[in-house]
Parts: sequence; C-alpha cells; structure tokens
Amino acid sequence: MTNSVSPALARRIALAAQGFGRARATEPGTRQLNALIDRLGVLQIDSVNVFERSHYLPVFARLGAYDKSALDALTFARAGRYIEYWGHEATIMPRESWPLFRWRMQHYRDRSRADPQSWATANPEFLRWLHAELAEKGPLAASQIEHDANKRVGPWWGWSDVKIGLETLFRWGEIVAAGRAGFERRYALPEHVLPPAVLNRDVPRAEAIRELVRRAAIASGIGTLDDLADYYRLPSQDARTAVRELEEAGELLPVTVPGWLRGARPRETWLHRDARRPRSMEASALLSPFDPVVWARDRALRMFDFHYRIEIYTPRHKRVHGYYVLPVLLDDHLSARLDLKNDRASRTLRVQAAWIEPGAPTDAAERVAALLRETAGWQGSERISVSGRGSLAGDLAGALGVRVDDE
Repeated sequence: MTNSVSPALARRIALAAQGFGRARATEPGTRQLNALIDRLGVLQIDSVNVFERSHYLPVFARLGAYDKSALDALTFARAGRYIEYWGHEATIMPRESWPLFRWRMQHYRDRSRADPQSWATANPEFLRWLHAELAEKGPLAASQIEHDANKRVGPWWGWSDVKIGLETLFRWGEIVAAGRAGFERRYALPEHVLPPAVLNRDVPRAEAIRELVRRAAIASGIGTLDDLADYYRLPSQDARTAVRELEEAGELLPVTVPGWLRGARPRETWLHRDARRPRSMEASALLSPFDPVVWARDRALRMFDFHYRIEIYTPRHKRVHGYYVLPVLLDDHLSARLDLKNDRASRTLRVQAAWIEPGAPTDAAERVAALLRETAGWQGSERISVSGRGSLAGDLAGALGVRVDDE
C-alpha cells in the first residue's frame, strides 16, 4: 500500500532535508560549512554579482551571517576538500563526488569528437598544447596562459580560444579546477589536485547514477522522478532504473502527495526512508535563484504554488518582478519576492521591488524587514533603501522605518 503525504508535510520534509528548521550557531564556522555543503551535495556557481554571487546565498539562507572568506578558503583552495564540476550546472561539490561523473565526462568527450563541426574536432593540436602547458606550468587561470589566441572575440561571453579549450578539457575531465583567484577559475591536471584514492576510483555508470539518485533523494527528502533526476541533471531513463533499484532495496518509499499531478493522474513520488518529518517549520531566508529549493521551477510551482522565472535576460520593459529577484521563505511558504541590489559604492542594500505572495503571514513585512537588516549587516551595508515598486514596498518601508524612495 502506498502511503499519502499531505502537501504541507511534503514541503516541511523537503525544507528539512535542505537544512532548514535547525538551530543556528551564533558564529557559523568550518564545521557548520562542511556539514551544510555535504548535506546539499552541490553549491551552484553563477557570475551575476548585482546582489551577491549565488554560491554564497544558500549558506546564508541556512546558517545566517557567516564569514564568506571562510567559505572561500574551503571551496576555492587548490587541493582542498571541494572541487568544481558540472554536477547540476557549474557547481562546487565534495571532491569525492568527482569520480561519480566520469560517465558525464566521457559523454561530453564522445559528443564533441563525433561532431565534425565541433570546436574540439577542429582544434586537436591546440587542446594537446593546452594540456602540455598545464602539465609544465599549472595551475593556471585562462588569463595567465600566453598565446595569440588568448583574446576575446566579443563581449562578456566572447571567450577566447584558450578559454574554450580549457573549458572543453574541463568538461572532459582531462583537467580540473584548482581553486580560483578572485573569481577566475584556475586549471590543473587531475593528478596535481586530486588524491590517488579519488583520481584512481572508477565507478561504473549505473552504479554512479544510482549513488547520485540516492544523494539527490537524501537532499530532497521527497520528490518525483523529475525532481530526483534534475538534482544532478541525470538522464531520465537511467534515473528511473536507479529509483526502482533503491525502492527495491527499501531506501526509497513510494508515496502520493495530493495535488501533485501529471495531467489528471497522481505523480509517482518517493520519500527517502530517513527523511525527517517535522510537525512545523520555522525559517526566514532569502533564496538565490539557484538554490536547490527553487532551481527546478516546476517543483517550486508544485510544492509552493510559486511561479518563478529569473528575468535577468528579459528586456526591462517586459519584466514582471525585477532584475535579480529572490524568493523569501517564511516558515514553509514562499511568501514574498525581492529585487535586490547591493550598491557597494554607497554601502546601501537597495530593495528595487518588493512583492507579497498570496497566503503570506500577516507579519510578513516585519519578518522580511528583520531578514533584510541581517542581510545588510552580513553584506557590510550601512543602510537599506526601498523603492515604491511592488505590492509589499510600502509596508516593508514602514517596517524598516525608512521612506519609500521614488527615484
């Protein structure tokens, strides 16, 4: 018999699995940072810095104000406990996870080499030269490699051939990330960064995908096949096989969640056997657009009735909520959304738009104000400004004790 889990309990299970609802340390340190990254499995990286780089935000959402330099020391060390790879998108993950993606590396390699029009097919000698350059001089950032082809051919994403080559080898697993200098990735040969136990571990594809589905289930608490496959961007059919094997082993328990439908039929859903089932959830958090709670927009809609799209690449006159909009978690609901900008020159945290969501608690403005004060302190901002845009703007300005900025 398949058990039923209420939508409210499903939300609490998912949030608890993601590290919400736990007592916070007064000054989160290395132990708390390591425990959180291991729990999440990945921190997604994104270069947009209008408010804060995305990989810092899931940590702040769960642990509160912490020292970002401590996270940098852990995650951007040359040969530390963590490494970067395409675990979801570009992500930071425990280096022990790296061998679980050898099948993905091989897939990228095979796809590039099978395409007669690919950049890799046209530049094999250049790839060999880059590999030899890193063998002799690495670790190196792209900007440190001297070559006539190390010139951008356009704006922001106009990568040079050097950068394209490095990223190609990085995807193939023939080179690895060796930390970052500033925010620029450095590259090295795997043997210069990874310990032998990691470097020499060869995990068969089916076993690797089963382990990744298992980790996704632990980090998700509860989820559909799409949810579990998306966490590490796994092929759906391989993920389905892994789910069935984990179900047979008793690690995943089939359940139903009323309202979680595919068409008119209930979606197949699984609960991890060790998932916590909280009776309540206390949380106040800003969520990055790339936080696992909301990065799968279909899951956010199904679980929180929250339709979310990032509008960075939407023309300004067509944006609905703003440029860099962060959902606000209050307890087990996504209760607001804020378009934030960190004006570092004036040390001002700017709320460029603030929107209330249906079903938000009556004290939402006061709780969001308290969250923004904590955020401003963490960011080193001396003041908070609120523009008049959005259904929450007036109440939020009042709760902060500031005048609405109509400029």
